[in-house]
Amino acid sequence: MVDRSTPPNRPPLSSASLIARLAGIGVIVAAVAGAFAYVNGTFDPQRLTPKKLINVLETNNGVHPGFRRNHSKGVCVIGHFESSGEARSYSTAQVFNDPQTPVVGRFALPAGSPYAPDSSVPIRSLALRFTQANGQQWRTGMNSMPVFPVGTPEAFYQLQQAQSPDPATGKPNPTAVPAFFGSHPEAGPFLAWIKTAKPSASYVTETYNSVNAFYLVNAAGQKQAVRWSMVPLAQDAAGATAPEGADFLEKDLVQRIGAGPLRFQLNLTLANADDPVNDASKSWPAGRKVINAGTLVLNATQPQLDGECRDINYDPLVLPAGIEGSADPLLAARSAGYASSYLRRTSEVSQLPAAKQEAKQ
Repeated sequence: MVDRSTPPNRPPLSSASLIARLAGIGVIVAAVAGAFAYVNGTFDPQRLTPKKLINVLETNNGVHPGFRRNHSKGVCVIGHFESSGEARSYSTAQVFNDPQTPVVGRFALPAGSPYAPDSSVPIRSLALRFTQANGQQWRTGMNSMPVFPVGTPEAFYQLQQAQSPDPATGKPNPTAVPAFFGSHPEAGPFLAWIKTAKPSASYVTETYNSVNAFYLVNAAGQKQAVRWSMVPLAQDAAGATAPEGADFLEKDLVQRIGAGPLRFQLNLTLANADDPVNDASKSWPAGRKVINAGTLVLNATQPQLDGECRDINYDPLVLPAGIEGSADPLLAARSAGYASSYLRRTSEVSQLPAAKQEAKQ
C-alpha cells in the first residue's frame, strides 16, 4: 500500500545536442557538489567559500524560497535496507551487520528549479539516510552519472561561473562552457558519457553512483577504499525512452510503488591500491571486486513539500563508525555547500506552497 497521506504538520524550522547539454552540466553536477577551500581550519577570504558557491547557483537558477538550491524537484521515499552480511568483514557499521535498517530517501531531478521539466536533464539522483539502531546515521547522495566532470571545488565553481548570465545580455555567453571544457581535459570521461547519455523513463530503473570514494573500516582498523552504487532490480522495457513532459517521473514512481515494493542492490566496488581514490573525475578500471552488501526496499512515497525527507540535509560526510570519507576535496566541499543551502532553505519553509496554503485555511 502506498502511503500518500500528508505527514503531521510541522512548524517552519528556525534560521537555522552536445552544446545544449554542456550548457546544463553545471546545474546537473551542482546537484552533488557545493564547493569551498578549507585551509588549516579557517576559510581563506581569497578562496572559494560555501556562500560563494550557493550564490552562483542562485544567480544561475533563480531563488525558489524554501527549496533546495539544487535537487530542487523531488519526492520522498520510505523504506529499509536489508543487509546481506557480505560487507561485515570490511566494516563495523551496523547497517552492514543488522538485518534491517530504516531508510528515508529522496529521488530528485538534478536541476535548480522545482518546476523544471523532467525531460530537461539526462541525470537522476537518489539520496538516502540510514538510521542505525545505535542512533548513528549514514547519509549519501548519489547520481546516475559515473564520474564528475572535474576533480576540484575551484574547477567546479569556474564551471558554474561559465554558465552565469552576462549582465549585458541577461544570457550565458555561449562560448564560455565550451571554452571551460577546452581548458579542462580531466572532463573528457564525463563528456564522453554525456554525449550518449539517455535519461531513464523512471527513477527506479537507473543506477545511482556515489562517484566519490569512501573507506570501509573493520574491527581490526583495516581500511578498504570503495565506491558504491544502488543498482535497480527493475528495468526499463526494451526501447523505452523518457517521455517529453514536466512531471512523469513522480507519477511513474507512485504507480510502481503502488504495485509493490521497489528494490535496489547496494554494490560496493573495492579499489585496488593504485586506483585514484581522491579524484571523482577519474573512473576505476573494470574488473574490480564488487560486493553485494544488501538490498534497499522502498515501500512508500511522500510529497517533498511536507514529507520526512524535506528537512534532511543529505550531507555525504554524515557517516557511522565503520565508514569514513576519503580525502577527495569535493567531499568536504559538498558537506559545506549543503550546509549553507540547508540554512537558507530551512529559514524559508513558511514560504513553501504547502505552508502558504495552510496559512490561508
